[in-house]
Formats: sequence, C-alpha cells, structure tokens
Amino acid sequence: MVIDARSGEVLHSRNADTRLHPASLTKMMTLYIAFQAVEHGELSLDSKILISQKAASEPPSKIGLRAGQKVELRYLIRAAAVKSANDAATAIGEGISGSEAAFARRMNRTAAALGMSRTTFKNAHGLTESGHLSTASDMTKLGRHLFYDYPDYYNLFSRMSTSTMGKTVNNTNRRLLSAYKGADGIKTGYTRAAGFNLVASAERGSERIIATVFGGRSSATRNAKVAELLDLGFRRAPSQVAVRKPARPAYTRDDTGPAPVMTAMLEEPTPAPKTGDGIYKGKTIRVSGTVQLSIRPRRRPGSEPATPEAESTDEMLLAALSEEIDAAVAAVAAEAKVEVAPAEPVKLASAAPEGNLENEEQVAEALAELKGEPEKADVAPEQVMLAAVSPTARPEAEPGEVPGSAGDLEMAVAEEPGTFVAAGGPALSRALLPKPRPERSAPEAETVQLASADPAPAALPVAAPARTQPEEPVVITRASTSGGKLWAISLGKYPSRFSAEKVLLKTALKEMETLDGSLRKVNNRKGGFEAIFVGLSADKAKLACARLEARGTTCTALEPGQG
Repeated sequence: MVIDARSGEVLHSRNADTRLHPASLTKMMTLYIAFQAVEHGELSLDSKILISQKAASEPPSKIGLRAGQKVELRYLIRAAAVKSANDAATAIGEGISGSEAAFARRMNRTAAALGMSRTTFKNAHGLTESGHLSTASDMTKLGRHLFYDYPDYYNLFSRMSTSTMGKTVNNTNRRLLSAYKGADGIKTGYTRAAGFNLVASAERGSERIIATVFGGRSSATRNAKVAELLDLGFRRAPSQVAVRKPARPAYTRDDTGPAPVMTAMLEEPTPAPKTGDGIYKGKTIRVSGTVQLSIRPRRRPGSEPATPEAESTDEMLLAALSEEIDAAVAAVAAEAKVEVAPAEPVKLASAAPEGNLENEEQVAEALAELKGEPEKADVAPEQVMLAAVSPTARPEAEPGEVPGSAGDLEMAVAEEPGTFVAAGGPALSRALLPKPRPERSAPEAETVQLASADPAPAALPVAAPARTQPEEPVVITRASTSGGKLWAISLGKYPSRFSAEKVLLKTALKEMETLDGSLRKVNNRKGGFEAIFVGLSADKAKLACARLEARGTTCTALEPGQG
C-alpha cells in the first residue's frame, strides 16, 4: 500500500486488504495507546511500571527486564519504538490496562475507531498468535495517525539509537533510514509466520509518502521493495495538495484496569459491543455542560410593571383615603378643641428610616402624659407622629422663663403609618424627620409643647438624642480566594520560600489547563514553607491533583478552610 500522507489518497495498492500476521508492526498500536494514555493523564512518562513475570519472560527481541523491577514508562516506550523489545511492549500494556488481555481489548476498540476494519489484536508485542491479524491497508492508516495525532513523539521512530535503562540500543530500521533520502520512520516487524514487514515514511520538500510491505523474504529485499514503492509515491503525488489530517478517534477508558483521570467526571461506560468479527467497537462518551434550568428569583410583591388599570385603581384608593383622613382629623380636633389648619392634598409617603426611632420614643412619652389629662382626646399611639423642626441655637433664657415655645414642636394626627399632617402645614413623611446633627450649641434638655387653644402647659423634658461619631470607612482592596467555599491544592513543604515559589511556578506552567485562574501562595508552616494553589473548584482541585500525581508530583486536595 502506498498513500499520500497529506491527503490520504491511495497512490498504489496490491493485496492491501489481505489479512496477514503483522508481527512487530503491532507495537505501533501499543505505542499509539501509550501516547494517548499520557495525553489524558492516565499516567505520565515518569510513571514507574512494575515488571511482571509474564513481561520478563517474553522471547527476544527484548532488553532483559526482570520480574519485580520498576521501570519508568519513557524507557519502555523507547525500547518498544527503537529496539522493538517484546518485554517492554508487554510491560506497557500491563501498566496501562492492568493485564495484557485487557490491553488487547483496548487495542481492538482503538483500531475500530481508527477505521482499521480488518485488524484483530491478541497481544501487545505482535508475536504469532491465532487470530492476531491485520492488513497493509490498516497498518498504513495507523502509521498516518501516528504522524498526525502525536507529532511530538514521532521523532522516536527516526532515532538511529537511543538510551534506555543505562543501555544504548540501535534502531531495527536504521538501514533504510540511512540509505533512503528523506526516510524518517516508522516500524519494522519480523516473525517466521509473518516474514519481513515494514511501514515506512519519507518526506521530500512538501511531499510525504507512506508505504507498507508485508511478507518480505529478507530485510534487504523488503527494504528494496519499500524504497521502490516510496519512489513510485513521490512520482505520482502532486507537488501541491491540501493537507487533510485524519480525524482523531474518540477517547475511551478501559473496561477493566486503572481508570483514566478524566473519566471521574464522565458517565460510567457500558461494555463495548462487538462486531460480527469479534472486534470491539469504540464507545463515544459525551459530557453535557449545558444548563438545563436557569433558576431566577421571583419578583417581589408590588414590583410588577405598572399597568393603566393599576394606576387608575391607585388614584381611586388615594382619593377615598384622603376623604377619610380629613373626616378623622376634623373629629379629633372637635373633641380635643384643637385648631387644625386645612391640610393640602395627601400624598403617600414611605416608611421612616431606622435612624429616627428615638423620635417615636419621645412621642410615646408625650402620649403617656397626654392620656393622664381627662380633658385631652384619647389618641392611639399609632395615629400620632411628631413633626420635628430642627431647633436653632437659642439665647440664654431670662430668670423664670421656660426655654422653648409652642411653635417649636407640635402634635399632628397621622394619615397613614409613616406619614402625618403638621398643624398649619402640608402632609409630611416620617422620612423627612431630621437626623441628629454631629455638633450644635443646643441645651442638654429640650421641650415638647402640645399645640392647643388653651394656654401652654408646663414643658415636658425630653432627653437629647445621643450623638454618635461616624464610623471609619472600610476599604476592601482585594477579595480573598484562600478560604470560604473555594478549594486548594498543596504541593508539600519546602525548606525555603524561594524553593516553594519555584515549585509553584514550574507546576503552573505544566498544568496551565487545570490551574488556570488559581493563585500561588506560600504558607510558613511548622516544618517548612508550604506551596499551595488556591481559588479552585472541587472538581478542578481533584483533577489537578490526579494529573500531577500521574506525573510523579506530590499533591493533596484541600477542602474549603484547610488552605
């Protein structure tokens, strides 16, 4: 099979859909899933994989892993990609999915998602096993996906040699890489049942060709055939063509084994269905972040928009209320023998502010004194308010003269709770009552005089309102995000503030996606300086910790109040 990698166009094929043994071309899929697992935080390149007895006992090609040994994933990837080590491939599969059988099921789901319809995997290394089959067409598709889906890792396949676990190993494809101009990968494979297989890629100018050969008689004849096919591809491929990258498959978690970090927020998967050939289909998991219901507060009573009907009703009620008030004022004035001037049209007024409550206490004292005199009208407290006129500084009283006059403070009959009519004046609101002035040259005691036709009675002493100093304004420069309802994550304690801030900065650059919007903070704790990220939601804090722990960084999620 020969294709133009830029567009995916098939330039040449012969028996490309024949199912054959892929041999170590299988490791292309093993590595693809390893790159995918690292990308989604299932584990990191620094994660240490425990080598099982099964992995250690795989036949060559191998790098000599020992059972019980712990090896970082990056070294296993290098060994599988460059040396084509079977023990490293098995260890990768077991490290990701828990067992080689579970990893093989994941390989088949991924193959189906990539469109490799005639491929079935039974193991992670490619050694001959019944039913472990693929085609030149499917392996060419896989090679193209490796190049476009994970370009940062693609350079592994062009290395002539690499170092792994203190050893230097050579590339099994180094002869073609050194002999063919523009060749930069991808993977060789050989077993007795499969023969010599190779998927190769080369780039010249703006053109890139991928060619695949199954069943070569030797490595030399296979390389010669691949070079011939690459030349054919460069001759047939157009110089300029639009690049159409292949669509990446949907990411799905394992049905067994360790769960990827990202699936903590996803629905639980159902077992993947099989096709007629026993191949597992890929499962797409969709996460809906759409708000299904917008919760809004209800309108307060009386805040609905005014309508013409409502306005006319208010005017009728106001007119009726004014008539009743006028009649009540006249009746009270007749009984109490108090002259009341005609009031102006009544207007509804708002309730008094809380700051004038001391005036109500003065009214209550005046009413108590008033009720003790039988000739005065018995007026309910809720019907009487005090019309307070701010007194000006008075000259000193002559000996025997009582300070104050009947015109300073007067009684009035309330028309509605919160409003009143002052004698001889318009309708007033309790909101118009003056607040105590900070400074004034007034006597320590003031007087209340009741308006009446009779001579003025003795003045009632009323305590002057307390004077309070205005509170100093409080200025908030920045809202805190280190407590309350927000979560934090701790990266541990360090011997100095500088080292803690350095760790915070490095971690913020590594995990920009999950730590975006958080604040870096260093707390001086007993035993060292604690490095903390604050201002995270619960989901982001747990996700960030999981991803950091996968990279080998110590991390603890802190609930609100712990940071």
